[in-house]
Amino acid sequence: MQWKSPWGQGFPGWHIECTAMSSKYLGIPFDIHGGGMDLKFPHHEAEICQSLGAFDKPPVNYWLHNNMVTLNGQKMAKSKGNYITLTELFEGKHELLKRAYSPMVVRFFILQAHYGSTIDFSNESLIAAENALHKLELICQKLSSINSNGDESEDVRLENEINSGCEKCYEAMNDDFNTAKLIAALFELSRLINKVSENKLSHHLSKACVEKLVNTYSSFWRDVLGMREEQNQSEIVDDVLQMVLELRKKAKEEKNYAFSDFIRQKLETIGVQLQDGKDGTINFTIK
Repeated sequence: MQWKSPWGQGFPGWHIECTAMSSKYLGIPFDIHGGGMDLKFPHHEAEICQSLGAFDKPPVNYWLHNNMVTLNGQKMAKSKGNYITLTELFEGKHELLKRAYSPMVVRFFILQAHYGSTIDFSNESLIAAENALHKLELICQKLSSINSNGDESEDVRLENEINSGCEKCYEAMNDDFNTAKLIAALFELSRLINKVSENKLSHHLSKACVEKLVNTYSSFWRDVLGMREEQNQSEIVDDVLQMVLELRKKAKEEKNYAFSDFIRQKLETIGVQLQDGKDGTINFTIK
């Protein structure tokens, strides 16, 4: 859609609103601007043009344009009914899904591709991502068992491998936020962590090297990629139930019997039967 204006052909849209809001709330220039590749022109080019005209400087330091999402090889579009929501992914309630996938699996699946690459959702690719995620998570859990008291390395070759592997993590993220390369680098580090852990080689490495290995893997996995250790559903339910029981115990201690009875009744409606012990303990059975 184009219209004639006193200044030439014009493209309608929300360009001026974005320039006004970003300059007010983020300042000029701000660091990162995201958006789909379909917004490069005319939207983002118009933002740049407006900023140059109004402030005599570009509005943004880095533009990150994500590519399209496809579903089983077909472009995802709500208008065509060919789309899937996050809720459907988490609950497995979609005709193309064989089962549910956790938020961490979906996150890891997306991070396996560079943000500028096409991402294709399918059962096979999600299952592969889940398997890879579990392997790297197991490695993260091994880190606490690696330690060293030495000031100098007895295995210079292994230490050089570790330093090189750690450096590749930084190089990957400095290469246009390349999370795909970062994950490959973490797999390389995981091989070294297994080698150190299984062969009990940590005492052959300097304390500085071991700390670098542990901190690099942990920080890129947990902080940069944002991966978190998952609880299974039954563990979450147990934790919530224990919290409710603690609230009821506190209510009884404060002689708030109305609230205590309310909790008991609500739990009974969902099949949880409470038994109050003489010593103040609360036990429960699930019908």
